[in-house]
Amino acid sequence: MDNATLDEIFTTMSDTIQGESGRWQFNIKDVLFVCITDTNHNRMRIISPITESNNLREDEKTLLLLANFHTALDVKYAISDDVLWSVFIHPLKELTYAQVEDAVSQVYYANITFGLSYSSTDLVFSKKTKKQAKQKKKSNFKKKT
Repeated sequence: MDNATLDEIFTTMSDTIQGESGRWQFNIKDVLFVCITDTNHNRMRIISPITESNNLREDEKTLLLLANFHTALDVKYAISDDVLWSVFIHPLKELTYAQVEDAVSQVYYANITFGLSYSSTDLVFSKKTKKQAKQKKKSNFKKKT
């Protein structure tokens, strides 16, 4: 994978896109994504902001950690700069076209299922608890468009 191919994939998949090679911001169905690459270190990440971390209750933090093990497959929930993110991180060159498309999908679903199933795909490695099933999405984070 390289930046030119990533640009092609993101342009095709997104509703809007801006940025430059190695740094893109794009939207899919009102969900904001950022992709940053570092070709010198062969790394890339696709991230999507979910909510401000100070909005998280302790039980939600526990559910996020459980999701990182059971239901968020190739993506993870992470906190940085006081924001909860859905995150995909991978070596750049080794990625395939299909893996990038799947990564965008998983980051999207991890974002929109926060507070619900906390899942990035339909595949789940354990059953949802009653507590998870009853969770409602609560987010005061305003996404940039």
